[in-house]
Amino acid sequence: MGAPIVIHITQPAVNRIASPDEALETARRLAAQFAATAADRDAERRLPFAELDQLSQSGLLAIAIPMEYGGIDVSNAVLAEVTAILAEADGSIGQIPQNHFYILEALRTDGSEEQQRYFFGRALAGDRFGNALSERGTKTVGHYNTRVTRDGPGYRINGTKYYSTGVLFADWVTVFALNEEDQMVMAFVPKGTEGVEIIDDWDGFGQRTTGSGTTIFNNVYVHADSVVLHHKGFERPTTIGSVGQIIHAGIDLGIARAAFAETLEFVRTKSRPWMNSGVERAADDPLTISKVGQIAIRLEAATALIEHAGRKVDAAQIETTEATVVEATLAVVAAKVLTTEVALEASSTLFELAGTSSVQIGLNLDRHWRNARTHTLHDPVRWKYHVVGNYHLNGVIPPKNGAL
Repeated sequence: MGAPIVIHITQPAVNRIASPDEALETARRLAAQFAATAADRDAERRLPFAELDQLSQSGLLAIAIPMEYGGIDVSNAVLAEVTAILAEADGSIGQIPQNHFYILEALRTDGSEEQQRYFFGRALAGDRFGNALSERGTKTVGHYNTRVTRDGPGYRINGTKYYSTGVLFADWVTVFALNEEDQMVMAFVPKGTEGVEIIDDWDGFGQRTTGSGTTIFNNVYVHADSVVLHHKGFERPTTIGSVGQIIHAGIDLGIARAAFAETLEFVRTKSRPWMNSGVERAADDPLTISKVGQIAIRLEAATALIEHAGRKVDAAQIETTEATVVEATLAVVAAKVLTTEVALEASSTLFELAGTSSVQIGLNLDRHWRNARTHTLHDPVRWKYHVVGNYHLNGVIPPKNGAL
């Protein structure tokens, strides 16, 4: 393959995860480390470069690679649960690899044999892929101004991207742009390529350390073999959108679990009972107990629904037809809706049950609500209800795009 040569600094050998159980155990081990400093990272907006290096070295970023290319091709249910484990520890760290895994799925779906062999190999070696997709000032979020045009044996890329999650930490800037036929392509640009400017200007009140800043492409050259025809993945039934979305659902589930755990700890150890409750401990308040049960049940339902949706996506990857892809899409949509709602509910209920003392700035418990509110804006849940209703009522097949 004629992909651009990238100089990689010698690093410790990347672990090769051998099974889904090992993937989950590795995620739990890393999560325990990440959780210990997550609140401080958020408060200080300290970007998790070291933590992302640990994630790469662990082998977790390669678990979705197909077996024929050296990966273990884990179930999408496991991929989502690994994401949830990491996001429970630190919502930002849980989100950063989402684009990496989306890119791997797009490569699996539409990359050439040579592209798959090369870039899957780079992921197995610990390389990270960041996503330069979203733009501002376009007619809708689905329109793009960034262009890729022919230049001899390769292409030139010009444009500006915003919300470039993962690019600051990436070895490859994966840019989505329109070619001369107005078709969407996905181009792998090595970090440090001349003409690429990465600006750390993300100032959202939540997911503060995702590094989702601006990426500018000024006449950037990319080799033709590093350009994937991404539009093909939405001209036929594929699982690209479902894989991307089930990971987003895992992020929200993790944030919800984190908020719920904080609620339990605070109510048990710090909260005072309401004066009319007739109990000595806040944890014995029957209304508090009921509300905790409500959140616990919804978390259990969200977990089960993600697992169910993951199996549907697995089936659609094995036998990719209109019918199997629609089944997967609808199941993932349901999971994404429920995890969105439980993340917002759990992170708000934390303060309702914990009481006024829980809002102290030094505790930084509000990061869970801020993370939930910010991440759940990724795409509108109200349109997911519409997609499901329109299918069942009118037989309208869900649109083919990365948000479904």
